[in-house]
Amino acid sequence: MIRLRMGLADVARMRFALSPLAEVIESLYQLSSGRVSPLHQGWLEATRHGLRGVDMELLGAVVPASAYVADFLFVAATDAGTIDDQLRLVAESPAAEVRADLAAVWGREPMPAPARALAAEGAAGARRLADALWRYWSVAIEPHWRELRAVLEDDVAYRAGRLTGGGVDALLSSLHPEVSVRGEILRIDKPRHSVDHDLAGDGLVLVPSVFVWPNLMVDKGPDRPASLIYASRGVGTLWGGDSRDADDALGALLGHSRAAILSCLALPKSTTDLARELGQSAPSVSFHLSVLRRNGLVTSWRSGRRVLYRRTPLGSGLLGAGGSGFERGYPDPA
Repeated sequence: MIRLRMGLADVARMRFALSPLAEVIESLYQLSSGRVSPLHQGWLEATRHGLRGVDMELLGAVVPASAYVADFLFVAATDAGTIDDQLRLVAESPAAEVRADLAAVWGREPMPAPARALAAEGAAGARRLADALWRYWSVAIEPHWRELRAVLEDDVAYRAGRLTGGGVDALLSSLHPEVSVRGEILRIDKPRHSVDHDLAGDGLVLVPSVFVWPNLMVDKGPDRPASLIYASRGVGTLWGGDSRDADDALGALLGHSRAAILSCLALPKSTTDLARELGQSAPSVSFHLSVLRRNGLVTSWRSGRRVLYRRTPLGSGLLGAGGSGFERGYPDPA
């Protein structure tokens, strides 16, 4: 059991972070395990060919399917920056930390040759690893990042609703079956770990991830906030291959432009995203969205500088009743 004691200052400093590097690490973890989730088979098929140009032997030695993730990778992955920012942190990791973290990851098992070579290279090894991670990102994650980010942003909006409706307990307890709150203690059911730690006002970083499902990753290192990388909701909407052609009957009811917009909103998207995807002008899309929103078929919220839109249950039900097949796919794992 991991027990994290939270005070008022920790609650005040709790925050979410979207992390490109977290998706890199968690997807590598799945590949290393040899058991890519059925939810991600569509991603694997789309990515498999491109991985031939990536040093997967090195990456598999650094991110094996073990009980631990190298601490220096966790530090970078829970930093709320771009992939460039995060990989810069990896490249600047002190050589002694890289060696110690790789030793901890492999424990009593023999460290494979690529990991030993990396540890022996010192600062050059960290830079080489950052380059390999960048190549993997460009092949496996970046082509899908817009869709992945939409799922993550949608999850954050949902968790914010949990916080508003039920408070901090409701927010944290909804993250994963292993997570519960008892008084001031955040409890994480990890039988292989025994940790009691006071967050001491450093706060808590919550990082939603598509590829971590069905697991939960926890980190509390020195001189930084504790972090949880948890499974985002809505993963099943990513690779199911939704059709983009609105049903004729639905088009007759709503108008073809509005039906097409509604069909594209299984994942949250902005007006600009929709205009680009459908080949329509942004003002036209904005007008149709306002009509759909007034009639309860889409909802919207602000994320940074963007306003995101998504179908409501009523809108999804209308698509399903129209026989357009947009609700097929995997159930929400959360």
